[in-house]
Amino acid sequence: MSTTLSRVRAAYARVAAVDRPEIWIDLRPQDEVEREARALDARLSEGEHLPLAGRLFAAKGNIDVAGLPTTAGCPSYAYDPESDAPVVARLRAAGALVLGTTNLDQFATGLVGTRSPHGAVRHAYDPARISGGSSSGSAVAVALGIVDFALGTDTAGSGRVPAAFNGIVGLKPTRGLVPTAGVVPACASLDCVTVFARTLPEAERALAHMASPPDRDLPPLPQRAPGPWRVAVPAREQLGELDEGWAQAYEAAVDQLVAAGASVREIDLSPFTDAAAMLYQGAFVAERYTAVGSFVDKALAADDPSLDPTVAGIITRARDIPAHQLFADTDRLATLRTRALAELADADALLLPTAPGHPTLAEVAADPLGTNARLGRFTNSTNLFDLAAVAVPAGGTNGLPFGVMLIGPAFTDERLARIAALLQPETRLAVVGAHLTGQPLNPQLLSLGARLDRTTTTAPVYRLHALATDPPKPGLVHVGEGGAQIETEVWHLPAEGVGRLLTALPRPMTLGKVHLADGTSVPGFLCEPGALTDAEDITRYGSWRSYLNER
Repeated sequence: MSTTLSRVRAAYARVAAVDRPEIWIDLRPQDEVEREARALDARLSEGEHLPLAGRLFAAKGNIDVAGLPTTAGCPSYAYDPESDAPVVARLRAAGALVLGTTNLDQFATGLVGTRSPHGAVRHAYDPARISGGSSSGSAVAVALGIVDFALGTDTAGSGRVPAAFNGIVGLKPTRGLVPTAGVVPACASLDCVTVFARTLPEAERALAHMASPPDRDLPPLPQRAPGPWRVAVPAREQLGELDEGWAQAYEAAVDQLVAAGASVREIDLSPFTDAAAMLYQGAFVAERYTAVGSFVDKALAADDPSLDPTVAGIITRARDIPAHQLFADTDRLATLRTRALAELADADALLLPTAPGHPTLAEVAADPLGTNARLGRFTNSTNLFDLAAVAVPAGGTNGLPFGVMLIGPAFTDERLARIAALLQPETRLAVVGAHLTGQPLNPQLLSLGARLDRTTTTAPVYRLHALATDPPKPGLVHVGEGGAQIETEVWHLPAEGVGRLLTALPRPMTLGKVHLADGTSVPGFLCEPGALTDAEDITRYGSWRSYLNER
């Protein structure tokens, strides 16, 4: 079976295993995607260059995917697009396969992921908490290892807040770098198409294929003086109220950048937070009425049950904002932006928590507007100020992921990614059995942000045994003389992912040092010798895959 086809089948098996139907609005039939996978393999065998061949992705339900209705999370709004949105078309042209469209806060209005007639999208690991929105389904599909990356949109933080909550990467590019044609607008002048992935390189690679030459003249970027990365941080009291443990997690991220050689200096955050409050409390929300207001008015008049009441209320209230308020708010925003950019001055980036806390579903239900407003404290101003941003995991608090974001001037996207990489230490892991590509436990690795480095073999000092476990898995044991080389995959994954694997690792499996054929050693899965009493020695097959194929 081809690698592409096996990855498609593994993805649909993962969809069934996680049993999270609220992630999807429309999931394409498996046989249809399998036909595309076979066609891709045929093109590759003929020598065609497809740099994203076999990568699987999903698209937020307000982005056109040919053959699927575009609903923006409102079934009665649905229309059938004649073609893919440019971002989807470019990814498919590079060999990526789209599995379907994902759930969202209706009309991309919200940061919670609960405002949808398709159901609230629960957090990837804690079903009592929100996933974050509005790009909720896309983020969770990535976090659960179903797809390699997913498309979202970000007007007020929708491509960053869900990334932080679910422990993945969210790239929010400079406005105009990625086309928004074929995207149902939220606020057309602010919208961005974003990328979620479990690792920064995966997200960057997808973004590179989506991007266009800038749709405007590049502003002259300040000449960067030699020296370490310069990162701006706010005074602790300006962060406001944070969830328990979040201030300490943020300070640990600052310390990590300093340890990596960055230079940190303090700035006044008030221009950013003052502007953030204007996005929904001021006149700029009127653009949401421009986008879909006439539809919402008619749907309300018809008592349309598919309208989310919170979203409908936000949009209809925006209808009556007077024009003079927009001009006044525009003037005030210009003043705040000048102050904000002056605060950044020669800083390469501003480091902030992505959100001030992670609410539960019950907390959002009790106060849908107040909870949502709090979540945008650090993200709302980014597009208003025409800035770029990247959100990345930065450890955890109370058993849940914690994330930070780096913000910088327009068109400094690559610079931000390089600084963000300092927060993403990685380790290697050797696997020989059920965690191999296409095997039942491989999604565990993918959900932790792992990526395949290479396929190799162990040094000839191991024996392989078939254990009586469910799912079936082998046990690798170091024996020294009398051993053989065993096929091995080496994976890169975030350092924190190893800890998560260890907490879920059942006996008799252990984590130890695995010696490879090239003389190097990496951590890997081994087996306690005492568990081999009734286990079949399958070393002669040379690999777990060969043993399974023979069976």
